[in-house]
Amino acid sequence: MGRNLKEAIQHRRSYYSISSDSRLTDEQIQELVEFAALHVPSPFNSQLDRFVLLFGKQHQRLWDIVKECLRKIVPADKFGPTDKKIDAFAAGHGTVLFFTDQSVTENLQKQFPLYQEKFPVWAQHSIAMHQFAVWTLLEDAGFGASLQHYNPVIDEMVHKEWNLDAKWELTAQMPFGIPTAEPGEKQFSPLADRVKVFK
Repeated sequence: MGRNLKEAIQHRRSYYSISSDSRLTDEQIQELVEFAALHVPSPFNSQLDRFVLLFGKQHQRLWDIVKECLRKIVPADKFGPTDKKIDAFAAGHGTVLFFTDQSVTENLQKQFPLYQEKFPVWAQHSIAMHQFAVWTLLEDAGFGASLQHYNPVIDEMVHKEWNLDAKWELTAQMPFGIPTAEPGEKQFSPLADRVKVFK
């Protein structure tokens, strides 16, 4: 905790084995999410990103919903690994749900028709930056997290369960908790193939 920015980015990894323990209060975790919501950029400063933070029974309910939805499309004889994977996320302390408010994007398209095709793309850029910021802040606070994408399979039930605006488009789910195992080894492609410098 308290690393410099480069160290925090370097240590952010995908953790799939987490516990419900926490070194922070739920209010302190909320402050981390709110910090990202305030300070991460958005297109035209539109602040179109939305967040739902789930703890306790609400966190558990989300992963029950994921199972309910997946049982409808995953064959029963193949559901074992899926069940185990979802249980690992449910074992965490909480989950952050990330949304993009489509009504904001639609209003921007009307105000700036020259860029109307770009605004949905820029909305994805914005929510991605928020996901990275929250993920890094959680990791720096001692949590392990991962980014999951069970949308659009779970969208209808999530909106109904928490009475969310229909214009909020679910983009990702981030379960988090105290790590109980190290992340897998990370492989790096050669930087010479990925970064070009011209002087």
